[in-house]
Amino acid sequence: FAQSHQPFFFFLQISRRPEACLFSSVPPQPVPPLANTLQGYLSALEPLLPPDEISHTRRMVQEFGRRGGLGPKLQEGLEKRARVTKNWIADWWVQRAYLESRQPLPVHSSPAISLPRRDYNDWKSQLVFASKLIAAVLDFKAKIKMGQLPVEYMRGKPLCMELYPLLFSSCRIPGPKHDYVAHYGRSRRSPTHITVVRNYQFFQLEVYNSDGSRMTESQIHAQLLRIRSQSWKTDKEPMGILTSEHRHTWGEAYNRLLKDKLNKESVRLIESGLFSVCLDSPVMRISDEKYASRKAAQILHGGGTFSNSGNRWFDKTLQFVVGEDGSWGLLYEQATAEGPPVAALLHHILEYCEKPDPKRAPIVPLPMPKKLYFHIDREIKWDIEQAKQNLDILINDLDVNVFNFKIFGKDLPKSYNMSPNSFIQIALQLVYYKVHSEVCPTCDIASQRMFRGGRTEFIRSPTNQSVLDSLLCVINGHGIDLHLLGLKLQAIEEGLSIPKIFMDTAYGLATHWKLRTGQVGIPANTDSVMCFGPLVPDGYAVCYNPQADHFHFSITAFNCCEETNAEMFARTLKETLCELQELLQPAV
Repeated sequence: FAQSHQPFFFFLQISRRPEACLFSSVPPQPVPPLANTLQGYLSALEPLLPPDEISHTRRMVQEFGRRGGLGPKLQEGLEKRARVTKNWIADWWVQRAYLESRQPLPVHSSPAISLPRRDYNDWKSQLVFASKLIAAVLDFKAKIKMGQLPVEYMRGKPLCMELYPLLFSSCRIPGPKHDYVAHYGRSRRSPTHITVVRNYQFFQLEVYNSDGSRMTESQIHAQLLRIRSQSWKTDKEPMGILTSEHRHTWGEAYNRLLKDKLNKESVRLIESGLFSVCLDSPVMRISDEKYASRKAAQILHGGGTFSNSGNRWFDKTLQFVVGEDGSWGLLYEQATAEGPPVAALLHHILEYCEKPDPKRAPIVPLPMPKKLYFHIDREIKWDIEQAKQNLDILINDLDVNVFNFKIFGKDLPKSYNMSPNSFIQIALQLVYYKVHSEVCPTCDIASQRMFRGGRTEFIRSPTNQSVLDSLLCVINGHGIDLHLLGLKLQAIEEGLSIPKIFMDTAYGLATHWKLRTGQVGIPANTDSVMCFGPLVPDGYAVCYNPQADHFHFSITAFNCCEETNAEMFARTLKETLCELQELLQPAV
């Protein structure tokens, strides 16, 4: 409960310094000392395993780490790799964590951020707000290009900003064994269009004038009106549904799709667009109590094939969702970038949306937005039908529970010199134990952007280390999970057998993340909530947004698992938070 452990994003102090000055000043990511990692691994296992199993694993770890053993040899290989690469683990991490995964992107991989509902409930206001949002994102992109983006600092040290330009005109491409990410913004003629999707129909919308200037909000609004007039009816074949499939299945369908010249041209325009904007129909409203859950689910997966799932291209790095009922948010694909750059983008959008439109629209004729067409043969039609069935099964299997805990917020633990983040993590551990009568491997994600090309690392709990110690290890580049992964992959790289410690049941248990947690870093001071699916079939995913006098939570679990239940977890969490309050503030 250390006071100095604030959530990762709370350390950020933004200053105004050009992006170009940054890269040389960010140090390379260190390879942690082998002995530290092995000791940290054993400490992480102690709360999870009985003493006899710990003894067995300890002997195995000691054998691996002994002088002259396999561990030091692999460590030497990693240190050599660190000397000749920009970042010794980042490419391996992206490959293993994202691109080699064959699971569908919706629910299993791409996080959604559901933002506070806008004050409108009609299509006219929807298009006005969508125009503002598009202008805000283009303004953010311009700041990156001009080197005007503030460099982010943590504890006085600059963070690596090189992921920011990659957010735009990037897209994940399916492959048979692994995917790859295409960065179209690196080409000589960078794309100048976005993709707008409405009623399952895709449109190419140019967002720059012929002189290179950005379109104004009123120009964008005029173009969105044109798109609406061309998409009255829902398209019979929702092409975007294909991207929700198992990656191998989608990869095969992708190759069939691109054999046709028209299809290839349309797909390339979607992939190369700066970002996508999904103009959704209203969230299906059952009750006010369930609306927040439905809204988050809508951003996460589109709500199903009879709702807005056909308005997505799940491979796209940035997809902004704007609903007719005022709901809005962002779905992002993580192979290009994880949360912090996305959070900074959203922060900019929220600030921009409070300002009036600064520019008058020039009186110039605008080209008609281009509707993207597809030639759909019998095979592709069958692929779409299969994808629709599979996505609906996945969506129906996911229980999403979003709620606002209003009894107290982060000010309570802070008043007792406790970190709100640690307070919540302790509560979540207690809830899991109450519901399942056991402790479980839990991971939170921390950024590694204090290092050149750094991505993320796991903060583990429960562990015999304090949460503060775990975080400090991660901040110093001494987290255990990336290092263990690196040692395993280094063995494979050298053509060796996978070391025994990675074949041990203890390692399987330690990396079977039954509880995946995440804090919404920013937009701070807004009632936004992040949402994603559990990492394992018998697990939970819990996101939280601490505010001064309340907490926002989203909890997901799979209905197919009889042991897990998101509603029960939410109910127990509310009870547990009240019990912790009583512990801190006993009745006189």
